Amino acid sequence: MGVGISSWQLAAAVASRGHMGVVSGTALDTSLVRWLNDGDPGGHYRRALAAFPMQEYAAQVLERYFRPEGRGGEPYTPLKMFSMTLDRERARLLALANFAEVFLAKEGHAGTVGVNLLTKIQFPNLPSLYGAMLAGAHYVLMGAGIPRDIPGALDRMARHEPATMHIDVGGATGAADEMLHFDPRTLWDQEPVDVVRPAFLPIIASNSLATMMARKATGRIDGFIVEGPTAGGHNAPPRGPKQLNERGEPIYGERDVVDLQKLGELGLPFWVAGGAGSPERLEEVRAQGATGIQVGTLFAYADESGLRSDLRARVIGMALAGRVDVLTDDRASPTGFPFKVVQLDDSVSAGDMYAQRERVCDLGYLRTAYRREDGRIRFRCASEPVDTFVKKGGDVEETVGRKCLCNALMANLGLAQVRESAAGEELPLLTSGDDLVNLGRFLQGRTSYTAAEVLDYLLASPVGAGAVPASPDAAAPNPTP
Repeated sequence: MGVGISSWQLAAAVASRGHMGVVSGTALDTSLVRWLNDGDPGGHYRRALAAFPMQEYAAQVLERYFRPEGRGGEPYTPLKMFSMTLDRERARLLALANFAEVFLAKEGHAGTVGVNLLTKIQFPNLPSLYGAMLAGAHYVLMGAGIPRDIPGALDRMARHEPATMHIDVGGATGAADEMLHFDPRTLWDQEPVDVVRPAFLPIIASNSLATMMARKATGRIDGFIVEGPTAGGHNAPPRGPKQLNERGEPIYGERDVVDLQKLGELGLPFWVAGGAGSPERLEEVRAQGATGIQVGTLFAYADESGLRSDLRARVIGMALAGRVDVLTDDRASPTGFPFKVVQLDDSVSAGDMYAQRERVCDLGYLRTAYRREDGRIRFRCASEPVDTFVKKGGDVEETVGRKCLCNALMANLGLAQVRESAAGEELPLLTSGDDLVNLGRFLQGRTSYTAAEVLDYLLASPVGAGAVPASPDAAAPNPTP
């Protein structure tokens, strides 16, 4: 669910109905700072910060970033970009931001809440997970890569012990592994509070990856999310030689279909995602051994999602008119993964808007590490200024068509950075699954709807009945955003 779309409000709405609500853990440090810069409407994040177990640090964050009257049109406070050594301040802010989002999602009910992070965004992940654990997250979901190190890291962080994970480092001598280190105790000025290790669900797109994770992960796997290429956001590249259709979209084939019966032989529960947002699909996958489904696109346009209300209304209007279009863009993401893009005027999906934007990389979540000839590790992003990328040893061809997802996805939330450009601020870029074309059928003439209405629709089939226990050791969740 991208950056902030699967918000704490949406996760709480789903969890309070007995299903697992999932918050997006991506770039929460930046969104927290920006909400505080904007005066924290409703006081929600200040309420969460008041519950953070490191109160002296929470007070420092409020003093540094909270503006009671808002920004008055000024740019948002910038944050230092990540490096191989994550300093204490940056790690603390990541932990605090993830704590706040999970805390708010859990507030006022006894339901189950998970957090979703991208494996591809490597540097923030360990302190982000630790912060979610401090708030009592029940589940961790991770995809867009191979999160083999995460189960063991969760084990160690639950004991407040140092944790490590591999990061990919490119360079002239080829790719290599380096280790990213995080010691939870360095965040504390006092003895840490007790935390519980959440259940872990890797997001997989092939049987081979599921088998590898089940057998070779560094710790316990509690189930799988099976995500097909129709899902929104980043998709796994097709297996085998790349082929593109007339629109430039990657072509998927039989090798990209997960054998659900074979997956069930691993003896772990699994949930199907991507094109799963209907009662018929829920019934179908349950008959094939799935525990349930994960749903994103329908929830993304619900009232409780983090999407800007004007963008939500525009897409709903397009869906009612039968004019929505989702492109699987093979070039948009600087990660190199295919990325689903809703075609929308005055967003970065429009060619003229993309061409007018001055390339800038000042958030850096999707930067990748590379080793210089002198052995030093530095960072680059294929969507940063072309000359900068090439000077860092990057191939100019890698920059073609690349979009700054970090800034655009922040704009989706109404947190667009101010720029000296014709637009005046960063433009949005929406992502949804291919199921968006069916939104009009679900709406049945409505121009808005709630998460509860989505659940009622999905659970219309009797096989969808059932609630999610909070214990990771018990049967796991039904539909999740």
